[in-house]
Amino acid sequence: MSAITAPTGRRARRWRVPIIWWLLLATFLIAWLLVSLYGRGNFVATSTLLNIVERATALGIVAVGQTFAILVGSLDLSVAYLISVTAVMASFIMQGDPSRVPLALAVVTAIGLTVGLLNGLLVTKARINPLIATLGMGLILRGLLNASFQNFAGSVPESFQVLAYGSVGPVPVPLLLFAAVVAAGALVLARTRFGAHIYAVGGDRATARLSGIRSDRIVIGAHMVASFAAVITGLYLASRLRSGAPWIGPDGVYDLESIAAVVVGGTVLAGGRGGVLGTIAGVLIFAILDVMFNQLGIGSYTKQVLRGLIIIAAVAIYAYRSREVVG
Repeated sequence: MSAITAPTGRRARRWRVPIIWWLLLATFLIAWLLVSLYGRGNFVATSTLLNIVERATALGIVAVGQTFAILVGSLDLSVAYLISVTAVMASFIMQGDPSRVPLALAVVTAIGLTVGLLNGLLVTKARINPLIATLGMGLILRGLLNASFQNFAGSVPESFQVLAYGSVGPVPVPLLLFAAVVAAGALVLARTRFGAHIYAVGGDRATARLSGIRSDRIVIGAHMVASFAAVITGLYLASRLRSGAPWIGPDGVYDLESIAAVVVGGTVLAGGRGGVLGTIAGVLIFAILDVMFNQLGIGSYTKQVLRGLIIIAAVAIYAYRSREVVG
């Protein structure tokens, strides 16, 4: 009997649905019920579902990159201002001219990778706490932005706006972009040596180093991934707004909300445990809540309080379940 039941148990554990997906389903059903009873509009209408995807795209892309940083035991508070730098510089260089798009993409990608490299070097070589290092980098970017631009700068050509408003058949391009970034992130973490080393370094950096893993390079690489994801987000927002402005990233609170989405999705802040799919579930929860609050007519201040309570409750649930597993 034991020879038969043991594999069955392993299969059951393998296919067990993570709690974050049950939480996502519960959030959707509760939102649907509340909007049906007290709100305006149809929560399951196609337009509403597309609105949820639209809200999830920008946060979701930057949160995928943030997942890499947190998995190695770091984080990145500079992504919000890097998003603004990307959007402003891209639209400023393009000036509505399609022929200038490749130059703009090359410049903002170089800027993003440089910021990620510097963040990684500050954390690994200078041994500065990631919170302080990336916050300082964000403040530098903020100062450069505010000294150079005050409002919308330049414009993106109509062909580039396909990134935000186009579609391939019935499928919106933002959804395809979102799915491509998620798939790439999940594939890297699950199927590549770099991904395996990220988990090893996040789990125990000293042990990883003794195993021959160049931990500093992995941390730097994770920060460069986080910055590159912020660049993609900035390009998407520039396409959506048809231009870029210094307030795009900070007003979206993409630094703090991306970290919150990663943690709500089950990735441990200390690193070593978690993944992209859980992060996306956290992002979708935030997007559903945003749409629900709007359809219920809840004010912005109350909305922030409720979202904070939900984040605290979700993290508390994970902490409780972790203690149960250890116990």
